[in-house]
Amino acid sequence: MVCQRDPLVQKVVQLYESISKLEDLSPSKEVDALFTELVHVCIPPHPIDPTKLCPEIQEMRGKLISLCGHAEGLMEKHFSTLLASLERPLDHLSLFPYYSNYLKLSRLEFDLLAHHSPAPARVAFVGSGPLPLTSIVLAANHLKSTVFHNFDIDASANAMASNLVAPHPEISERMEFYTGDIMDVPGAVLREYDVVFLALVGMDVEEKMHVVEHLAKNMAAGAILMLRSAHGARAFLYPVVDPRHLRGFELLSLYHPTDDVINSVVVARRCTRPHPAPLGPHVLCTKCSELQPFNHLSLIEELAVEEHHC
Repeated sequence: MVCQRDPLVQKVVQLYESISKLEDLSPSKEVDALFTELVHVCIPPHPIDPTKLCPEIQEMRGKLISLCGHAEGLMEKHFSTLLASLERPLDHLSLFPYYSNYLKLSRLEFDLLAHHSPAPARVAFVGSGPLPLTSIVLAANHLKSTVFHNFDIDASANAMASNLVAPHPEISERMEFYTGDIMDVPGAVLREYDVVFLALVGMDVEEKMHVVEHLAKNMAAGAILMLRSAHGARAFLYPVVDPRHLRGFELLSLYHPTDDVINSVVVARRCTRPHPAPLGPHVLCTKCSELQPFNHLSLIEELAVEEHHC
């Protein structure tokens, strides 16, 4: 088992101890410095398997992911409030520290989606939060005729997000916000969407898989599910979604970036069978190396996936 002997794990533990002692995770000089260092430690490729960590490190990892999710939510609220104070908020998105990463991640997700599905008419984004950058970037740059329905359980988050897009007629006409638990959204509604993005920052894997089960029962056959996962040391920042646990879905692509885009991307299609069997192992390899820059133009050519057909 990989445990405290690994220098990377030792550094992550040190940072966790410092972060867990903070009374407030809202953006500040100290908070920003600690999380920036944590991200820089976890980004480089590392042959660590999070499933083989010793129990105490596994427990620490779970707590750290929760802290990261909480801090991310507070940061989004902070910058959503700041942007909303400006005349045209969406013209100033670059004020958000990780905006360039969202641009890259959204382009990555769009390229993967386009490889498997034509431009969707209606998209649901689950867990959109107070600063729905993915929806905004996709709507503005890539899916320019698609209608986006953003779901979040937090009414205040939806109100903040709505304030950001309201001054922009073209985007606001195609973007709506709904408050409520996605588990309460009936199948008649979910079957209207061609694509469902599942974010849910701060939710652990078990909770997310519970949502996936609900979507598997209620999404339209052939509709696309897109999830964010993590790989290697980045699994200290975000939970890992094992594609083999996506019952009811056919795995289409699993992509692990090696640049500063932290999240892996999972693309799956809702099976046509009413009771699909569990998925077997799926492997995707990329030709990316640690030093290669992000190149969306060659992304599809770099994909090699072993597909499972329902």
